[in-house]
Formats: sequence, C-alpha cells, structure tokens
Amino acid sequence: MHLEIRGLEKLSFRERQAVMLKESGQTLEQIAKRLGVSSSSVATLLTRAKTKGYEIVCIIPGQELGLGGDDWSEEETK
Repeated sequence: MHLEIRGLEKLSFRERQAVMLKESGQTLEQIAKRLGVSSSSVATLLTRAKTKGYEIVCIIPGQELGLGGDDWSEEETK
C-alpha cells in the first residue's frame, strides 16, 4: 500500500513539506521542530493547503487484497 497526494502542484514548497510530514503520521509539534517553525505556523500551512484542494489517495495492490496475481485460478473467479 502507498499513499498518493494529488494536487501537490497547487501547494507552495513549505505547504508540501507540511502535508507530506502530516500524512506520514507526524504531529504538529514534530513537524514544527523538523521545519524550524512554530506549531501555529504548521497549522496555518496545513489550513492553506486544505483550501487549495489536495487529496490523499490510498493505493492498495490487488495482491494485498487477494484480488490478483499468478496464484489465481478460474475457480476463484466464479
């Protein structure tokens, strides 16, 4: 599984950084420390990014769901 962030081209460089860190599971405080800004600045970056309309898409290969791969037989598809 991996996450795809669509609409990143609409975001500033700093907004992209904040979004990527947030979507990787980091807290506002962790992001702030990493970027060298305050937590309120991170919140502002994330709010601005949301208004620009990015979206997160979860992509799960069929094999992880048991829906594809070399081990499929015709019996399983009926």
